[in-house]
Amino acid sequence: MSAIKSRMNRQVLRTILFALPKVLNRTASRVPAFAARLKQRDVVAWIGLQDGRIGRIVEIRSGKFRSRPGTAAEAQLTMTFKDVATALKLLLPNRDQGEIIHAAKNFKVVTTGPDELVVWFTQTLNMSETAGLSMGTPMPDGSLRYTTCTNGGPLFVHVKDGRILRVTPIEFDNSDPSTWVIEARGRKFSPPRRALVAPHALTMKSLVYSDKRILYPMKRVDFDPNGERNPQNRGKSGYVRISWDEALDIVATEINRQKRVHGPGSITFPMSSHHQWGNVGYYLSSLMRFANLIGFTRVAANPDSWEGWYWGAMHHFGNSMRVGVPAGYGGVEDCLKEAEMIVFWSCDPESTNGAYAGFEGTTRRLWAKELGIEFVHIDPHCNPTAQLLGGRWFPVRPQTDAALAQAIMYVWVAEGLYDEEYVATRTTGFDEWKAYLLGETDGVPKTPEWQQAETGIPARDVRALARKWGGKKVYLAVGMTGTGFGGAGRGATGAQWARCMVMMMAMQGWGKPGINFGGLQIGVPHDLHFYFPGYADGGISGDLAWTGNAVNNYQRMPHILTMNPVKQMVPRQQLPDAIINGEATGYLWDGMAQEAQFAPFSYPMPGYSPIHMIYRYGGSSLSTVTRSGRWVDAYRHESIEFVVNQSIWMEGEAQFADIILPACTSLERWDIGEWANSGGYAHHGVNVVNHRVITLQHKCIEPLEESKSDYEIFTAILTRLGLGAVFTEGCSELDWVKRVFDSSDLPGKVSWKQFCRKGYYVVPPEKPELRQPVDMRWFAESRRKDLPEPLPMPSQYAEEFGMGLQTPSGKLEFVPEVLKRNTADNPDRPPVNHYIPSWEGRRTTELTERYPLQMIATHSRYSFHTSMDGKNSAVNQVEDHRALIAGHRFWLLRLNPTDAAARGIGHRDLVKIFNDRGAVICAADISPLVTPGVVKSYEASAEFQLIDFAGETIEIGGCLNILTSDRSQTRGTSSMAPNSCLVQIEKWQNADTFKMAARRRRKS
Repeated sequence: MSAIKSRMNRQVLRTILFALPKVLNRTASRVPAFAARLKQRDVVAWIGLQDGRIGRIVEIRSGKFRSRPGTAAEAQLTMTFKDVATALKLLLPNRDQGEIIHAAKNFKVVTTGPDELVVWFTQTLNMSETAGLSMGTPMPDGSLRYTTCTNGGPLFVHVKDGRILRVTPIEFDNSDPSTWVIEARGRKFSPPRRALVAPHALTMKSLVYSDKRILYPMKRVDFDPNGERNPQNRGKSGYVRISWDEALDIVATEINRQKRVHGPGSITFPMSSHHQWGNVGYYLSSLMRFANLIGFTRVAANPDSWEGWYWGAMHHFGNSMRVGVPAGYGGVEDCLKEAEMIVFWSCDPESTNGAYAGFEGTTRRLWAKELGIEFVHIDPHCNPTAQLLGGRWFPVRPQTDAALAQAIMYVWVAEGLYDEEYVATRTTGFDEWKAYLLGETDGVPKTPEWQQAETGIPARDVRALARKWGGKKVYLAVGMTGTGFGGAGRGATGAQWARCMVMMMAMQGWGKPGINFGGLQIGVPHDLHFYFPGYADGGISGDLAWTGNAVNNYQRMPHILTMNPVKQMVPRQQLPDAIINGEATGYLWDGMAQEAQFAPFSYPMPGYSPIHMIYRYGGSSLSTVTRSGRWVDAYRHESIEFVVNQSIWMEGEAQFADIILPACTSLERWDIGEWANSGGYAHHGVNVVNHRVITLQHKCIEPLEESKSDYEIFTAILTRLGLGAVFTEGCSELDWVKRVFDSSDLPGKVSWKQFCRKGYYVVPPEKPELRQPVDMRWFAESRRKDLPEPLPMPSQYAEEFGMGLQTPSGKLEFVPEVLKRNTADNPDRPPVNHYIPSWEGRRTTELTERYPLQMIATHSRYSFHTSMDGKNSAVNQVEDHRALIAGHRFWLLRLNPTDAAARGIGHRDLVKIFNDRGAVICAADISPLVTPGVVKSYEASAEFQLIDFAGETIEIGGCLNILTSDRSQTRGTSSMAPNSCLVQIEKWQNADTFKMAARRRRKS
């Protein structure tokens, strides 16, 4: 019987090889795009068994497939299989991707031949299965409606005659599932059936057609790869257009030269955070795969979104795999039903949108207002959330938040306004903390009067707030999502503040009904068991060490493992110092455990080369790193032999490149993604939006001019290095999109063809009886943990699995044991959370005499990091974002009328904000919404324009991080503290000269 089956299988294989060209030619006759593909080149391939007993020539000639007998020696490329069983598994329909990867990894299938031909041929075979799919929805006006997803939400994209007409938020139709309903206090609440996207999402059309687009490969005019490279002129000299072949040859040749001359580690890939949305094109996906195949010195990121939480708060309660922030499960329903007050502390969700959620949370906060829930806002700036919701504003001075928090806790202790039973049974170290608050250990009681000199908030107001808070069920909203991230955590006292937030909630009974973290920005009742990977889950990277790939994605979507063999790392904030000074020391951001952050690492690492080549991908990031001017010096340093920048727009770092490779936007390539699903350290991050929306990110138009997708560029470079087939696995971007689709739970709900046409799928909400429990409720009730998250790891429970927190005691620790063990000799990080004034603030009197104002630069309401700012996008036209003066759009700087009057500054005057680190020209925005002594602006200007004008060097793009310190928050951390920054402001003396020069330029 087995012999008969073996003969039958051999005959099936022969039939497949004979019939394959007929099937492919039939596809070409139906699909013009596939027919055009076949005309691109002639290829002779041999497909068969490795022993040669079965095989056939399959060739493409003049746009037609043909099959004939022949030998492997006649072919340009071969595809050989170990045996018949392997061949059938890989050639028959409905192939198992796991079997394909297993065969490739174990050399049971081998392709040989020029890498470029192998890539083209295998992608052509795969294209036969995707070509001809109906994409998008025809509209009455003759346009096609496609879909995409952005950092600010999902969109419809209307296209006609190859040009984008408009983009609009996705609105759900009758075929989409019903929306969840929450019943609270006799009312029923349900969100709108449409995507409430962020303003910057709606600028996509303007970004595609921006006149700042880079549309052709370019080379710096005074850069000669075979001669003088003139690194000192980066950012000064211009560019000349070159061909793709020349650009790719230069890059590939330089990669090989770096390895040959310097050895491992000489190349680095500093990437921007948050570029364009998607699971294929994201930097943790295709870029990571590309870089791993080359080998590179890793730029070890600091936890810039989590700073104070990772270095401080995490040690009180764990949650290391969330980088020290609470999860927020069940927060919307619990808050609406139970809470009596929400305190927004350094939290402005109407501006930060919970990162990716647009205005989804706005509706929910307005419900709270309807229910009579009280609001308190603690922030140096009366931010848009405070303006919308009303309530009481406490204008705390920057980086004195910890003093205010300690004074509130003092009142709670002194007047018995805390949950004594919870503290006694669920925490440790409270007596020591209490002694510190009462001044028993240092002689300084942390009274409201004590804090007044620090924070500027009257003692009577603090005492009143403490009493009200201590007598109500309160939700504490902190940072970007209301459960952490950013905010006051990005300053010298950031860890102190974050630690105080956790301890305050512990004193009030964290996890009991109505007492939790959140501001209705997170905790929506979704079906979280429906699986779709987030962008940080690794995508196509094959990387198991630096993404969330290993949790689900690698098993659900088998793909070839990639590993970076270079162990050398350099801390991101110290990268310029590492280049300029030749050395740097950093501390690891590692979400696996609390203890990893205490071990320093050094650059350069013995056995590895210092960095000599920078491959820069993604959007501008100069204005997202502190003391940005250092990066200019680093790019121009003589040790950096080659800089390549792969960018969409001419902005930021692109001007410092030797070779520029023009990438296209996400509307000009294929991808797939779920709104707000970041995955990784933000597990179940979709809890911030009202509907789980998974979108096919259609390739809406062809790439403009000669721009290419990042994936195509990576493929072209790696093909020159013989690695194209390994990188692509024979797949185009659309093929990878299909693999992501198949790896998720989507196929059980919608067909691939339906998904391609409609472009999105809405996951039905969870049944009311199956909604996820409220975060920390299990802990408050001394039960086994019942939250749907894979953390902590089994070994990290103190005693019984599932019982207690990720701390040595299993309890919430007021004085963390982990800090006792590791920072007892570091006065910057005491186990008892002492208030230590900022090293750059009102207490540093020598500096304040020259620079008396404190600058805070938060996320903009209108752009997302640098990805939507600048480049003449529609965002630039928003008057609250940039001001058009003398033909230039200046960044805004808000200051109090008192401070403006003292300096003779009027509204929209051009002002110079400066300190010892540099000077930036901004447009004055005079407003009482910012407290006196503080100036308020935004980080993440995409523009970086450092110019010499009228005898002074100034930056006019709005890169305020030129002014911020590169000092870590505390010793023994690789952290950033941009909100600890002293400045002075004056009316720009050269403003009239600048305006006159602008008028002359316009006339000429």
